[in-house]
Amino acid sequence: MNLTLKVWRQKNGNAKGELKTYPVKDISPDMSFLEMFDVLNEELITKGDEPVAFDHDCREGICGMCSMYINGRPHGPLQGVTTCQLHMRSFKDGDTIVVEPWRAAAFPVIKDLTVDRTAFDRIIASGGYVSVNTGNAKDANNILIGKEEADEAFSAAACIGCGACVAACKNASAMLFVSAKVSQLALLPQGQVEAKTRVEKMVAQMDAEGFGSCTNTGACHAECPKEISLEHIARLNREYLGAKLSSNNVSI
Repeated sequence: MNLTLKVWRQKNGNAKGELKTYPVKDISPDMSFLEMFDVLNEELITKGDEPVAFDHDCREGICGMCSMYINGRPHGPLQGVTTCQLHMRSFKDGDTIVVEPWRAAAFPVIKDLTVDRTAFDRIIASGGYVSVNTGNAKDANNILIGKEEADEAFSAAACIGCGACVAACKNASAMLFVSAKVSQLALLPQGQVEAKTRVEKMVAQMDAEGFGSCTNTGACHAECPKEISLEHIARLNREYLGAKLSSNNVSI
């Protein structure tokens, strides 16, 4: 396959960025999108040019690092896959592919396709954990949890924190991410002790980071590689309202 790439190049967060055009040739349709970028970078290095900076880690669809906006969609044209799981057979010979970083004020560009997503880390640090002493590990089934609740908690925990939900939302909302992290603990007994303070603190931190409000369009779910349900946003709203009606830990 021979392709034309239009890649966002930006030296640093303060520099002005632009799309630059790169032809890539003899690309195997069995390559992943990131492997195709490896080929491009090898060619650039051979020519003495600076390679394209992009995030990657496990390349198995579980780390959430590969944040690329491909032809106007987070992670590319397929549903339910990360960029590293996207293969070149999803494109046609001769295609022009536009690749950009996530676009959100809370995700400032570091360089090229790499953005700073530590805002998510600060949200988790504000309350996305269990700090109470739950004792030693229990025997299986010692703490009874309904299958429906366990399945819901597991589906929420599948969120990899890639930020596609933010990139897809016209308001750059982080509601799907935050709701998934709240849900996975709110549904389990271990998370009940700190439930009220957790949701208050995480929502307050989300607002402080500059993420927008939920648009209710469902774009976040449509582009989420793990297909996190919008029901978690509804649960987040219920948890937050319940916390505010019964406590004053964090001001509105």
